[in-house]
Amino acid sequence: MTDPVLAFVLIVCAYAALLGARFFKTLDREMFDVWTTPIAAGLVSGIVLRFTSSGPVAIGIMLTLTALYVRLTGHETEAIDGMLVGAASGATAAIPLVVHSDAPCGALAQCLVAGAIAGYGTTLATSRVNDKLRRALMDVVTAIAAIALAYGVQAIRDDRATAIAVVVAIPLAAVATVFQQWPDLRAELGHEASLGFIRDSDIRRTAHPILRLGSGGWTDRKAHREFVRIANKIALRKRQQRTRPDDTARLYQVEIIKLRMQLQEMTKIDRHVSPAPDSDEVRSDTMARSK
Repeated sequence: MTDPVLAFVLIVCAYAALLGARFFKTLDREMFDVWTTPIAAGLVSGIVLRFTSSGPVAIGIMLTLTALYVRLTGHETEAIDGMLVGAASGATAAIPLVVHSDAPCGALAQCLVAGAIAGYGTTLATSRVNDKLRRALMDVVTAIAAIALAYGVQAIRDDRATAIAVVVAIPLAAVATVFQQWPDLRAELGHEASLGFIRDSDIRRTAHPILRLGSGGWTDRKAHREFVRIANKIALRKRQQRTRPDDTARLYQVEIIKLRMQLQEMTKIDRHVSPAPDSDEVRSDTMARSK
């Protein structure tokens, strides 16, 4: 297999792996709205790079600008989501370069790494920093990091192995993050359960990275996955609320209240349609009727 053909195969594999990693993290099948802008912006970046310069500096700067544009026009996400979106932009930007490059696999690896770092850094700046000047400084640091890693990839002689390793490593990093966040998510949901917004039995099967993929004891698997998505969004908003100004924090609190109401309504519906409710709940319901 020639290098250009291998590069295009790896681009397709990268898209599939990135989409799979995002679904594993969010359980969201609606990819079109989230990925349209990054892919289109990545293609424009690749065309610009094709007719200007395809060196590490140009790749790092261009993909950082692309990530900034996506940050302004896209959905607010966590840094790891930004990494996946940035890598998708990088994979798309590599397409025009692969066609006319002497080292197509090397160009793909540089674009993937630079895009992933750019997406991660710019999204992290938005989620952690409120001051515009400090955020701009973080964006500059992100661009420098993207350039440095692109240079590092370029320095590796085995382009094929490097491209394959990058295509595998970025989605795996996202999957590893899901497992890393599991204890924090479980703690957030435990707090929601203590407030009475979800059942104690739903905490583990909603927070666990593997158990949440199934029905979780619910009658409708799709309903359970929607429950998981809403619960994850509540946990995310509660984390973001702690680092936001008061005005933004109040808006997040309103959103959290609405999401809590959705969770409660979904739990009530599941209880009504479930043919075999939890034994503890049966006993409590029976006791309530006897009174």
